[in-house]
Amino acid sequence: MQVRRVVLENFRGVKSGTILLDGHSLLVGSNSVGKSTVCEGLELVLGPERMFRRPVVDEYDFYGGCYQEREGKLPEVRIEVVLTNLSDAAERRFGSHLRRWSAQTSDFLDMVPAAIEDAETGEWCLPVVFLGRYDPQEDDFIGGTFFAHPESVPDGLDGEESGLGAGLKSFTREDKRHCGFLYLRPNRTGNRALTFQRGSLLDTIVRLEAELAGPLWEKALRDLEQVAVAAAESGFGKIRTEIRDRVDRFVSLGDTADPVDLQASELTREHLREVLRLFIATQPGPHAVPFNRLSTGSLNLLVFALLTYIAELKGDKSVIFAMEEPEIALPPHAQRRLIDFVVKRMGQVIVTSHSPYVIEKFEPSRIVVINRDSKGTLSSNRVVLPGDFKLKRYRDNRRQFAEAVLGRAVLVVEGAAEAALFPAVSDVLEADPSVAGYVPLDLAGVTIFDAQNDVSVPLFAPVFKGLGKPVYGIHDQPDKPLDPKVAAKTADFTHYTVLNYKSVEKLLVAEVPVDAQRRFLATAAQRTDYPSGCARPDPSATDTAVNTLTHEVLRARKGDGYAALLIAECTGRSQLPAVLADLLLQIDRDLGTSASGGETDDTAHSDETDGN
Repeated sequence: MQVRRVVLENFRGVKSGTILLDGHSLLVGSNSVGKSTVCEGLELVLGPERMFRRPVVDEYDFYGGCYQEREGKLPEVRIEVVLTNLSDAAERRFGSHLRRWSAQTSDFLDMVPAAIEDAETGEWCLPVVFLGRYDPQEDDFIGGTFFAHPESVPDGLDGEESGLGAGLKSFTREDKRHCGFLYLRPNRTGNRALTFQRGSLLDTIVRLEAELAGPLWEKALRDLEQVAVAAAESGFGKIRTEIRDRVDRFVSLGDTADPVDLQASELTREHLREVLRLFIATQPGPHAVPFNRLSTGSLNLLVFALLTYIAELKGDKSVIFAMEEPEIALPPHAQRRLIDFVVKRMGQVIVTSHSPYVIEKFEPSRIVVINRDSKGTLSSNRVVLPGDFKLKRYRDNRRQFAEAVLGRAVLVVEGAAEAALFPAVSDVLEADPSVAGYVPLDLAGVTIFDAQNDVSVPLFAPVFKGLGKPVYGIHDQPDKPLDPKVAAKTADFTHYTVLNYKSVEKLLVAEVPVDAQRRFLATAAQRTDYPSGCARPDPSATDTAVNTLTHEVLRARKGDGYAALLIAECTGRSQLPAVLADLLLQIDRDLGTSASGGETDDTAHSDETDGN
């Protein structure tokens, strides 16, 4: 069973939006764009224990915080999820609630034109929905999950036509368990996930083991009842005896051997869930401590270990697993190992991440870019490589692609020298007081992508434009005119620049003032990697000799950061090559005032605030 479509209405920062998934999916996007909102919406619909939290929703779960009656109608949170890839058992259990799904239109088959319906039989899907609203009579919030199909017409008795989910049948906790949904927030990893509270990882393990071995809580309570906390020889034994003798003066005690006793727990399931703790001993010491005393990284790895346990208990391909930011406190190799495991063993994995080490583990077709506009409309774009774009090119640049996916904009350059050069130009612009309000590339969220040669720069324009990102390209004059098909791709750049020079080194020598070049040569000569084949700088050298030596040094150490060293000697915008400075200022203008990192959305809508 897999989540195929999520439709959100009036939920948190999302007024309306649709997310389409297809198997394992990685959700990426800027902070507070709605990734957590999507995952939280899935838990509201599919989480077996989610409805036990009170209140189910609150004021800030409604778009704009508006939940009071307006124009005679109460605002309602609505989250609909369509599940496909149903097992035979699921089709039998939910048969009366199934609809046919069209893979061509990503909608129900009975909603598409007859021509498509005749040509496509579609697969069975299960639509389910969460509804939430404010109840003014109870002055509280209510919510419930329902089968979204079929929807009967209420008969109007007892106000049924206005009740929550009127005309729909409840989607129960037992129904949800057949979906096998698990959800891990990053702030739950070291707190709730490793307790025995309802819906936690350990609670899931206990329930699955109980299905195989019989009731576990009852046996644990009986065993705990036999624990002698106040044995006769203990100090507590004397206290118990003294309490019994004094209480017996005023209260008629039972006719048992121990009418007054001390127990480690209230001996109820709920209390045992609260007090039971997992103890772990890790290297280098042998002493076991409660799990919450472990390091954050150890906690995350412990979660990973429990996931392997659940996967084995549930069986392959039977878990829908949503996980937020697995990179928190995990080293890169652990991030990759975790993703490899869940992708291979879970039926569907839905991951949010800002880590290139996580992103690079997903093929482009599995990456879903989330966007949200100022009006609260949520949308998604799947990474689709152009038909003539070789998959090998993507795989050879997988790490760079991962970083570009995270950026707000992409600057495609032709080589390592340029990739190091532009951050240096940006630093000079930032330090120049005459360039008021300029936001440097890193703070603006601009990713620099090394295409490795000038001819390849245009090839990446349609790729990044397809992600909905502004994309900029710059390269020197090619040795021969670009192929017409390649040249056509430059139209996808937001801004495209071809230098009037055959190399960036010639540009720098021609347009950086000679006094900056002299300072550069003096600094470079002190480095251990100064090219041995180049002469040492002479303070009395002519300007022409300085230009020649600068070019020789830059060429000899091309790609080693020497071009950036030269730019670092510039004292302001006036000493920078105009074409480079103008391009970065153009990017700054295009990204606007939000480039400083501030989100324009109301913080009350933030998907990071989940109300927990």
